[in-house]
Amino acid sequence: MKILLLPLIAALSMTLRGAEPPVPGGTRDVPYTGEQNERLMLDVYAPEAAKNLPVIFWIHGGGWQKGDKSEMDRKPQAFTDAGFIFVATNYRFLPGVEMRTIVSDVAKAIRWVHEHIAGHGGDARRIIVMGHSAGAQLAALVCTDERYLKAEGLPLSAIRACVPVDGDTYDVALQVETAAARRRSLGQPEPKFGHREKFGGSDDKLRDLSAVHHVARGKGIPPFLLVHVGDHPDKAAQAKRLQDALTEVGLPVKTYAAPATDHVRINSNLGQPDDPATKAVLQFLAGVMSGKQ
Repeated sequence: MKILLLPLIAALSMTLRGAEPPVPGGTRDVPYTGEQNERLMLDVYAPEAAKNLPVIFWIHGGGWQKGDKSEMDRKPQAFTDAGFIFVATNYRFLPGVEMRTIVSDVAKAIRWVHEHIAGHGGDARRIIVMGHSAGAQLAALVCTDERYLKAEGLPLSAIRACVPVDGDTYDVALQVETAAARRRSLGQPEPKFGHREKFGGSDDKLRDLSAVHHVARGKGIPPFLLVHVGDHPDKAAQAKRLQDALTEVGLPVKTYAAPATDHVRINSNLGQPDDPATKAVLQFLAGVMSGKQ
């Protein structure tokens, strides 16, 4: 389906006039494993009379310890106005479960979408995985490490594109080293539950949970758009690290450095009128849907 930028911008301009557009229809609190657990549920937002639309699958952030699928700001309306089904998922948190279980939760939610989204007007052949912050790490990992989707009976090629937003853990060891060096230079104490602890402690686990170490030819890894805060050195370094890994093996990847924003606003502004990152994402997805990416 052709993705139109002008209808999206027109709909979003209601915000500037002080009007709140209605929340799109769909189904809320769907248990994607069959278990009645709020952390294992997802929400589906769909335009009226939706049929065979591409699907945005969104993974919220929150340091793998907080956040919720309901905290979407204007994303559901923005992307449904642009001709997508929008799905927002929950997942379980650290330290109640380990990181690999969280990634598995995300893969299970994707499997549900693949199996059931046609009943909501979506096209299971065109699923785009997106996420912010912790959700960016989860998105990048589930789209490069084939084991998680394979456990759910899906190949990586079931994902049409991946758009991680302002992640800092595509290479977890690099982030751990960078943060440690900064703390040493500033005389700051070590965190009790920092990235090394969150990702399991050992160097092997840091590597295993880093998307960069799973990039390889012939796996069906989808095209990537890496969106990050333009003037944040850590986020820029992580985006470049993953971009270089993908480029080295000939996989399609683009990077967008968002100007004049920060880690919180790059997420909350996604879908707002005249937001540069939103335009970059939609242009990328238009290319993906047309087969030009």
